Amino acid sequence: MISIKIVNNSNNPNPNLGSAGSAGADLRAFIKDDKIILKSMERKLIPTGIKMEIPMGYEVQIRPRSGLAIKNGIAVINSPGTIDSDYRGEIGVLLVNLSNELFEINNGDRIAQMVLAKYEPLNFIEVSEISISERGEKGFGSTGNK
Repeated sequence: MISIKIVNNSNNPNPNLGSAGSAGADLRAFIKDDKIILKSMERKLIPTGIKMEIPMGYEVQIRPRSGLAIKNGIAVINSPGTIDSDYRGEIGVLLVNLSNELFEINNGDRIAQMVLAKYEPLNFIEVSEISISERGEKGFGSTGNK
């Protein structure tokens, strides 16, 4: 288990795992005044009041909650969103309403989940050509549906 330092400036509980086998911790909306209404096809940055110190070599991925997606058409628009290890600001969640109905977000509502993911730093080496593979340059849909 990896420990993540957080500052919780909201009046909501800290992010938590829903069960022992959960990969994602729930993030809650921190809305100081009134509720936020998301109109159909509208997107907004929803504050959480949470700041984190993520260890080097890791990122936090922000992902939609499946229940909000299937029941209400609410998605994280840049899914998965990446929180880099050197970011120290408040975590915001970019939600979009893909339904035809208004969607109401209240303080404390669980709006997304976050997953800690390890990554390797990239080192780009410029060359004049790269190796040939069986797939080659075939792109989108080239492997078919079945």
